Amino acid sequence: LPAGGASLRLCSTRVALEDINKPVIDRIIRVDHAGEYGANRIYAGQMAVLGRSSVGPIIQQMWNQEKDHLKKFNELMVAYRVRPTVLLPFWNVAGFVLGAGSALLGKKGAMACTVAVEESISDHYNNQIRTLMEEDPEKYKELLQVIKQFRDDEREHHDIGLEHDAEAAPAYSILKTAIQLGCKAAIFLSERI
Repeated sequence: LPAGGASLRLCSTRVALEDINKPVIDRIIRVDHAGEYGANRIYAGQMAVLGRSSVGPIIQQMWNQEKDHLKKFNELMVAYRVRPTVLLPFWNVAGFVLGAGSALLGKKGAMACTVAVEESISDHYNNQIRTLMEEDPEKYKELLQVIKQFRDDEREHHDIGLEHDAEAAPAYSILKTAIQLGCKAAIFLSERI
């Protein structure tokens, strides 16, 4: 017992699961965890190639935010008892290869990748916000707050990419379209598998 005789009360990291739409929340948390995991791997790949370049500190700053996002979704997975996607080993490799591959095109290529991915993710977060608002905005208040904050961070990363010449990357529109198609496929699969 602590001083003064007061008893310790252990806080639970779990939430009341009986009041939620479990299938919807499972899909949201599973795919968001996978997305933040993939984003971490993309930035790790970019840092492996461009970490010591002039753009290294900018990539590191965005990566640090993605690390915070992943940490939060790790916590939410435990709290809501959501299993991760079985595709994490694939996203581990695919994310790093995408990050390193885009960085091999130079700073502009890395920033083009950032713009494509972050635009896809912020659009995806907006869809989730609409879903939760339709379900019950009060019931999902905390989760909505998290998703809105992370969406805003992703939009900021998108804008940073544009400010650092993403659109001047070789074959920008083709690169952007290909990456966004990959993101859509990753979202579809990670929600379900």
